[in-house]
Amino acid sequence: MQSNKAVIAFHIFFILFSLLFVLPFLLIIAISLSNEEDIMRLGYRLIPEHFDFTAYRIVFENPDQILNSYMITGAQAFLGTFLSVLVMSMCAYPLSRTAFRWRSPISFYIFFTMLFSGGLIPSYILITQYLHMGNTFWVYVIPGLASAFHIIIFRTFFQGLPYEIVESAKMDGANEFRIYWQLILPLSKPVLATLSLLGVLGRWNEWFRALVYIRDEELYTLQYLLQRILMQAEFIEQMADVMPAGYGENFKIPTETVRFAMAIVAAGPLLFVFPFFQKYFVKGLTIGSVKG
Repeated sequence: MQSNKAVIAFHIFFILFSLLFVLPFLLIIAISLSNEEDIMRLGYRLIPEHFDFTAYRIVFENPDQILNSYMITGAQAFLGTFLSVLVMSMCAYPLSRTAFRWRSPISFYIFFTMLFSGGLIPSYILITQYLHMGNTFWVYVIPGLASAFHIIIFRTFFQGLPYEIVESAKMDGANEFRIYWQLILPLSKPVLATLSLLGVLGRWNEWFRALVYIRDEELYTLQYLLQRILMQAEFIEQMADVMPAGYGENFKIPTETVRFAMAIVAAGPLLFVFPFFQKYFVKGLTIGSVKG
Protein backbone atom coordinates (compact mmCIF):
# COMPACT_ATOMS: atom_id res chain seq x y z
CA MET A 1 0.00 0.00 0.00
CA GLN A 2 2.82 2.33 0.91
CA SER A 3 4.66 1.57 -2.33
CA ASN A 4 1.52 2.40 -4.36
CA LYS A 5 1.27 5.78 -2.62
CA ALA A 6 4.93 6.43 -3.45
CA VAL A 7 4.34 5.59 -7.12
CA ILE A 8 1.30 7.89 -7.25
CA ALA A 9 3.30 10.66 -5.57
CA PHE A 10 6.12 10.25 -8.14
CA HIS A 11 3.62 10.36 -10.99
CA ILE A 12 2.00 13.54 -9.66
CA PHE A 13 5.43 15.12 -9.18
CA PHE A 14 6.58 14.39 -12.73
CA ILE A 15 3.25 15.48 -14.21
CA LEU A 16 3.58 18.82 -12.44
CA PHE A 17 7.25 19.01 -13.43
CA SER A 18 6.34 18.37 -17.07
CA LEU A 19 3.82 21.20 -16.95
CA LEU A 20 6.71 23.57 -16.24
CA PHE A 21 7.93 22.83 -19.79
CA VAL A 22 4.51 22.80 -21.44
CA LEU A 23 3.13 26.01 -19.95
CA PRO A 24 5.73 28.35 -21.50
CA PHE A 25 4.93 26.96 -24.95
CA LEU A 26 1.19 27.40 -24.35
CA LEU A 27 1.88 30.93 -23.15
CA ILE A 28 3.75 31.73 -26.38
CA ILE A 29 0.77 30.48 -28.40
CA ALA A 30 -1.62 32.54 -26.28
CA ILE A 31 0.42 35.72 -26.65
CA SER A 32 0.71 35.27 -30.40
CA LEU A 33 -3.10 35.07 -30.58
CA SER A 34 -3.68 38.04 -28.27
CA ASN A 35 -4.52 41.63 -29.01
CA GLU A 36 -1.54 43.97 -28.68
CA GLU A 37 -3.49 46.49 -26.62
CA ASP A 38 -4.59 43.76 -24.19
CA ILE A 39 -0.97 42.76 -23.65
CA MET A 40 0.09 46.34 -22.95
CA ARG A 41 -2.83 46.81 -20.58
CA LEU A 42 -3.05 43.40 -18.84
CA GLY A 43 0.33 41.80 -19.47
CA TYR A 44 0.94 38.24 -20.62
CA ARG A 45 -1.99 35.89 -20.01
CA LEU A 46 -2.43 32.18 -20.64
CA ILE A 47 -5.95 32.78 -21.96
CA PRO A 48 -6.23 35.80 -24.31
CA GLU A 49 -8.73 38.50 -23.42
CA HIS A 50 -9.54 38.90 -27.13
CA PHE A 51 -8.32 36.61 -29.90
CA ASP A 52 -6.48 38.47 -32.63
CA PHE A 53 -4.77 36.97 -35.70
CA THR A 54 -3.12 40.22 -36.79
CA ALA A 55 0.36 38.97 -35.92
CA TYR A 56 -0.02 35.91 -38.15
CA ARG A 57 -1.45 38.03 -40.98
CA ILE A 58 1.69 40.17 -40.84
CA VAL A 59 4.01 37.15 -40.79
CA PHE A 60 2.16 35.50 -43.69
CA GLU A 61 1.62 38.71 -45.64
CA ASN A 62 3.75 37.21 -48.42
CA PRO A 63 2.95 33.46 -48.16
CA ASP A 64 4.99 32.51 -51.24
CA GLN A 65 8.14 33.91 -49.69
CA ILE A 66 7.45 32.18 -46.37
CA LEU A 67 6.83 28.86 -48.15
CA ASN A 68 10.03 29.26 -50.18
CA SER A 69 12.01 29.98 -46.99
CA TYR A 70 10.48 26.88 -45.38
CA MET A 71 11.65 24.82 -48.35
CA ILE A 72 15.17 26.29 -48.28
CA THR A 73 15.45 25.79 -44.52
CA GLY A 74 14.08 22.23 -44.61
CA ALA A 75 16.26 21.22 -47.56
CA GLN A 76 19.48 22.56 -46.09
CA ALA A 77 18.66 21.25 -42.61
CA PHE A 78 17.88 17.66 -43.59
CA LEU A 79 20.31 17.33 -46.51
CA GLY A 80 23.08 19.00 -44.54
CA THR A 81 22.43 16.83 -41.49
CA PHE A 82 22.39 13.62 -43.55
CA LEU A 83 25.67 14.43 -45.30
CA SER A 84 27.21 15.70 -42.07
CA VAL A 85 26.38 12.55 -40.11
CA LEU A 86 27.63 10.38 -42.97
CA VAL A 87 30.95 12.24 -43.29
CA MET A 88 31.58 12.43 -39.53
CA SER A 89 30.77 8.77 -38.92
CA MET A 90 33.04 7.71 -41.79
CA CYS A 91 35.80 9.86 -40.30
CA ALA A 92 35.26 8.53 -36.78
CA TYR A 93 35.13 4.83 -37.70
CA PRO A 94 38.85 4.41 -38.60
CA LEU A 95 39.80 6.59 -35.62
CA SER A 96 38.02 4.11 -33.35
CA ARG A 97 40.15 1.22 -34.61
CA THR A 98 43.34 0.62 -32.63
CA ALA A 99 45.01 -0.92 -35.69
CA PHE A 100 44.85 2.38 -37.60
CA ARG A 101 48.41 3.71 -37.71
CA TRP A 102 47.61 7.44 -37.90
CA ARG A 103 44.86 7.33 -35.32
CA SER A 104 46.55 9.49 -32.66
CA PRO A 105 47.90 12.34 -34.84
CA ILE A 106 44.64 12.68 -36.78
CA SER A 107 42.61 12.66 -33.54
CA PHE A 108 44.86 15.39 -32.15
CA TYR A 109 44.52 17.41 -35.36
CA ILE A 110 40.71 17.20 -35.13
CA PHE A 111 40.76 18.11 -31.44
CA PHE A 112 43.11 21.05 -32.15
CA THR A 113 40.49 22.65 -34.40
CA MET A 114 38.20 22.93 -31.37
CA LEU A 115 40.70 25.25 -29.67
CA PHE A 116 41.42 27.70 -32.50
CA SER A 117 39.41 29.14 -35.37
CA GLY A 118 40.43 30.99 -38.51
CA GLY A 119 37.90 33.73 -37.87
CA LEU A 120 35.09 35.24 -39.91
CA ILE A 121 37.14 37.22 -42.44
CA PRO A 122 39.37 34.32 -43.60
CA SER A 123 36.30 32.08 -43.72
CA TYR A 124 34.44 34.65 -45.81
CA ILE A 125 37.34 34.99 -48.25
CA LEU A 126 37.71 31.21 -48.54
CA ILE A 127 34.01 30.55 -49.12
CA THR A 128 33.33 33.43 -51.52
CA GLN A 129 36.60 33.94 -53.41
CA TYR A 130 38.02 30.40 -53.60
CA LEU A 131 35.10 28.01 -53.17
CA HIS A 132 32.64 30.37 -54.93
CA MET A 133 29.74 29.35 -52.71
CA GLY A 134 28.62 32.86 -51.81
CA ASN A 135 24.95 33.50 -52.58
CA THR A 136 24.35 29.80 -53.33
CA PHE A 137 22.35 27.09 -51.58
CA TRP A 138 25.51 25.05 -50.88
CA VAL A 139 26.89 27.65 -48.49
CA TYR A 140 24.37 26.31 -45.98
CA VAL A 141 25.46 22.69 -46.43
CA ILE A 142 29.18 22.27 -47.12
CA PRO A 143 31.02 24.68 -44.75
CA GLY A 144 29.42 23.13 -41.66
CA LEU A 145 29.67 19.55 -42.82
CA ALA A 146 31.89 18.33 -39.96
CA SER A 147 32.07 19.11 -36.25
CA ALA A 148 35.17 18.07 -34.31
CA PHE A 149 33.17 17.53 -31.14
CA HIS A 150 30.64 15.29 -32.89
CA ILE A 151 33.43 13.29 -34.54
CA ILE A 152 34.86 12.60 -31.09
CA ILE A 153 31.42 11.49 -29.87
CA PHE A 154 31.10 9.13 -32.84
CA ARG A 155 34.59 7.73 -32.23
CA THR A 156 33.86 7.20 -28.54
CA PHE A 157 30.62 5.36 -29.31
CA PHE A 158 32.27 3.14 -31.93
CA GLN A 159 34.99 2.23 -29.43
CA GLY A 160 32.29 0.93 -27.09
CA LEU A 161 30.95 -1.56 -29.64
CA PRO A 162 32.14 -5.19 -29.29
CA TYR A 163 35.23 -5.68 -31.44
CA GLU A 164 34.39 -9.38 -31.80
CA ILE A 165 31.68 -8.37 -34.30
CA VAL A 166 34.28 -6.81 -36.56
CA GLU A 167 36.60 -9.80 -36.25
CA SER A 168 33.78 -12.21 -37.08
CA ALA A 169 32.81 -10.18 -40.14
CA LYS A 170 36.41 -10.12 -41.34
CA MET A 171 36.63 -13.89 -41.01
CA ASP A 172 33.56 -14.10 -43.25
CA GLY A 173 35.34 -12.01 -45.88
CA ALA A 174 33.70 -8.63 -45.33
CA ASN A 175 35.76 -5.56 -46.21
CA GLU A 176 36.00 -2.44 -44.03
CA PHE A 177 33.32 -0.48 -45.88
CA ARG A 178 30.83 -3.35 -45.64
CA ILE A 179 31.57 -3.71 -41.91
CA TYR A 180 31.00 0.02 -41.43
CA TRP A 181 27.81 0.14 -43.53
CA GLN A 182 26.10 -3.12 -42.55
CA LEU A 183 27.31 -3.68 -38.99
CA ILE A 184 28.56 -0.49 -37.34
CA LEU A 185 25.85 1.91 -38.50
CA PRO A 186 22.87 -0.34 -37.59
CA LEU A 187 24.35 -0.78 -34.10
CA SER A 188 24.85 2.98 -33.75
CA LYS A 189 21.25 4.15 -33.96
CA PRO A 190 21.35 5.97 -30.58
CA VAL A 191 24.32 8.17 -31.44
CA LEU A 192 23.15 8.62 -35.04
CA ALA A 193 19.72 9.78 -33.89
CA THR A 194 21.16 12.04 -31.19
CA LEU A 195 23.64 13.85 -33.41
CA SER A 196 21.12 14.00 -36.25
CA LEU A 197 18.64 15.75 -33.97
CA LEU A 198 21.29 18.20 -32.78
CA GLY A 199 22.30 18.80 -36.40
CA VAL A 200 18.75 19.43 -37.57
CA LEU A 201 18.10 21.82 -34.67
CA GLY A 202 21.28 23.77 -35.35
CA ARG A 203 20.70 24.04 -39.08
CA TRP A 204 17.00 24.81 -38.73
CA ASN A 205 17.81 27.80 -36.53
CA GLU A 206 20.56 28.98 -38.90
CA TRP A 207 20.38 32.66 -39.83
CA PHE A 208 23.94 34.00 -39.63
CA ARG A 209 25.12 32.46 -42.90
CA ALA A 210 22.20 34.00 -44.72
CA LEU A 211 23.14 37.37 -43.22
CA VAL A 212 26.78 37.11 -44.30
CA TYR A 213 26.70 35.18 -47.58
CA ILE A 214 23.21 35.47 -49.13
CA ARG A 215 21.92 38.41 -51.17
CA ASP A 216 19.21 36.63 -53.15
CA GLU A 217 15.83 36.75 -51.36
CA GLU A 218 14.93 33.38 -52.89
CA LEU A 219 17.69 31.79 -50.79
CA TYR A 220 16.75 33.30 -47.42
CA THR A 221 16.33 30.82 -44.58
CA LEU A 222 13.17 30.99 -42.50
CA GLN A 223 14.93 32.37 -39.43
CA TYR A 224 16.61 35.16 -41.38
CA LEU A 225 13.41 36.04 -43.23
CA LEU A 226 11.46 36.25 -39.97
CA GLN A 227 14.19 38.43 -38.49
CA ARG A 228 13.90 40.82 -41.44
CA ILE A 229 10.09 40.92 -41.05
CA LEU A 230 10.48 41.83 -37.38
CA MET A 231 13.05 44.53 -38.14
CA GLN A 232 10.75 46.05 -40.76
CA ALA A 233 7.82 45.96 -38.34
CA GLU A 234 9.88 47.69 -35.65
CA PHE A 235 11.03 50.32 -38.14
CA ILE A 236 7.45 51.07 -39.21
CA GLU A 237 6.43 51.32 -35.55
CA GLN A 238 9.24 53.80 -34.86
CA MET A 239 8.21 55.87 -37.86
CA ALA A 240 4.62 55.91 -36.58
CA ASP A 241 5.81 57.38 -33.27
CA VAL A 242 7.45 60.38 -34.92
CA MET A 243 4.63 61.14 -37.37
CA PRO A 244 2.09 63.88 -36.60
CA ALA A 245 -0.94 62.96 -34.51
CA GLY A 246 -3.59 61.14 -36.50
CA TYR A 247 -1.22 59.99 -39.25
CA GLY A 248 0.69 57.36 -37.31
CA GLU A 249 -2.37 55.38 -36.28
CA ASN A 250 -2.51 53.68 -39.68
CA PHE A 251 1.07 52.42 -39.26
CA LYS A 252 0.72 50.80 -35.85
CA ILE A 253 2.03 47.23 -35.95
CA PRO A 254 1.74 44.74 -33.03
CA THR A 255 5.46 44.00 -32.76
CA GLU A 256 5.12 42.20 -29.42
CA THR A 257 2.66 39.60 -30.69
CA VAL A 258 4.57 39.35 -33.99
CA ARG A 259 7.65 38.16 -32.08
CA PHE A 260 5.74 35.29 -30.51
CA ALA A 261 3.93 34.43 -33.73
CA MET A 262 7.31 34.12 -35.46
CA ALA A 263 8.52 31.81 -32.68
CA ILE A 264 5.56 29.50 -33.35
CA VAL A 265 6.08 29.64 -37.13
CA ALA A 266 9.79 28.85 -36.78
CA ALA A 267 9.56 26.12 -34.14
CA GLY A 268 6.38 24.38 -35.27
CA PRO A 269 7.78 21.77 -37.71
CA LEU A 270 10.44 20.58 -35.28
CA LEU A 271 7.76 19.58 -32.79
CA PHE A 272 6.83 16.78 -35.20
CA VAL A 273 10.47 15.75 -35.75
CA PHE A 274 11.54 15.33 -32.14
CA PRO A 275 9.29 12.31 -31.26
CA PHE A 276 11.08 10.19 -33.89
CA PHE A 277 14.43 10.77 -32.13
CA GLN A 278 13.25 10.84 -28.52
CA LYS A 279 13.77 7.17 -27.63
CA TYR A 280 17.40 7.29 -28.80
CA PHE A 281 18.27 10.77 -27.54
CA VAL A 282 19.17 10.12 -23.88
CA LYS A 283 20.89 6.81 -24.59
CA GLY A 284 23.00 8.33 -27.34
CA LEU A 285 24.21 11.21 -25.21
CA THR A 286 24.93 8.94 -22.24
CA ILE A 287 26.98 6.38 -24.12
CA GLY A 288 28.81 9.02 -26.10
CA SER A 289 29.91 10.90 -23.00
CA VAL A 290 30.76 8.18 -20.47
CA LYS A 291 33.50 6.43 -22.39
CA GLY A 292 36.85 8.16 -22.36
